[in-house]
Amino acid sequence: MQPYELSLAAAADAIRARRLSPVELVDSVLGRIEEVEPHLGAYVTVTAERARRAAAEAEHEVAHGRYRGPLHGIPMGLKDLIDVDGMPTTASSRVRAGHRAGADSTVAARLGAAGAVLLGKTHTHEFAFGLTTPQTRNAWDRTRVAGGSSGGSAVAVASGAATFALGTDTGGSIRVPAALNGVVGLKPTYGLVPRHGVTPLSWSLDHVGPLTRTVEDAGLVLTALAGHDPRDPASLPVPTADYRPGPATDLTGLRIGLPRTYYFDHVHPLVEDAVRDAVGQLEALGARLVEVDIPMTRYIQATQWGLMVPEAAAYHEGTLRTVPELYQEDVRILLEAGGLMSAGDHIRAQRSRTLMRAEWARMLAEVDVIAAPSVPMPAVGTDESTVTWPDGTAEAVSDAYVRLSAPANITGVPALTVPVGHDPAGLPIGLQLLARPLGEPVLLRVGHAYESTRPARALAGAVRAV
Repeated sequence: MQPYELSLAAAADAIRARRLSPVELVDSVLGRIEEVEPHLGAYVTVTAERARRAAAEAEHEVAHGRYRGPLHGIPMGLKDLIDVDGMPTTASSRVRAGHRAGADSTVAARLGAAGAVLLGKTHTHEFAFGLTTPQTRNAWDRTRVAGGSSGGSAVAVASGAATFALGTDTGGSIRVPAALNGVVGLKPTYGLVPRHGVTPLSWSLDHVGPLTRTVEDAGLVLTALAGHDPRDPASLPVPTADYRPGPATDLTGLRIGLPRTYYFDHVHPLVEDAVRDAVGQLEALGARLVEVDIPMTRYIQATQWGLMVPEAAAYHEGTLRTVPELYQEDVRILLEAGGLMSAGDHIRAQRSRTLMRAEWARMLAEVDVIAAPSVPMPAVGTDESTVTWPDGTAEAVSDAYVRLSAPANITGVPALTVPVGHDPAGLPIGLQLLARPLGEPVLLRVGHAYESTRPARALAGAVRAV
């Protein structure tokens, strides 16, 4: 196994024991970037010399007993919405040409303090307003979409071009590309990870979280990210915690909610089969299955769009008026549509969210975790804009991909996607787990327990041989 194939936890253990140096690890990942980047397009920019200097510094610190923790010397990518002092934050858009950040975002500063090594900035669907990331190709099939908007981060992790990466999630933008590329993606509780210094799409729906190869890795990154920051008005005043899941895999007594409604409607049969099989594995570990009805399903997508689109239009109001030609057409149309929405529509969406949060709280009081598909179908072709279901219903690809992930953004609950297999074409399938607010420990425990049922090589197999 090459160093770039190691999980974060495995690499951290090797660095701490001085069996692997940060320089060796970073050089291996940079070599992998040179190999796969021409085919996949995960990165906006690669900061190779900066990464090598940081790796050399980390190696020196470790050798002299100044080990900072499990992220020390670990190479990462950051979605190009996340500010790093002195570096461009382009949001994969011509609108941001020439922009350079004047300070670190909170998450970049926290990862830097933990000793993580920045490899570069990863592509996003322009300003995170899309579900495909057209600049980037799927790590498992270059004719397929990467998913979005954190497509670059997911593909970098899946292909071995980063040991971990950060993305943002407004309607599924971490979980969708993670599921489509066979990696782990975590959308934390709203407000758990500060967003100061992160370009917004929708202030009331945006989240920042990790994309990793294993659930344990996600817990390690979340430990470094979580914690209050008063510069983010939505930041929760919660104490820091260790989110690394323990070794126990016994789920006896844990209640897993299996939706009767919504989450298995208009879902590819192969996805449903893989997810139900994974739930069966959790039941075999001692969990008890409880059927649940998802509340207010008819309002989910209208509420998501009613919140997101006008908030995005408000943020872009100035540049949309002065340089509309610099936006990609699909994003410009959505922003212009947001500008036409009435205040009444936005207020009704806020009221719907309030009611939905209360109904979800009641549902989640009866179970510990909800288990469902992450996305309704594997990655579609890059030229496909609609999907037709067996009953003849046609659905836009973007609507299909956001449909199962949006509830967690509206309600603010944490959500985790874990790979649970592949379809006959080799395309990944993801299981989504959702919990009560601040329920990350139980999510990570369940996800880690599921991983224990898979062969060790299956986890390493998240690194795609492109």
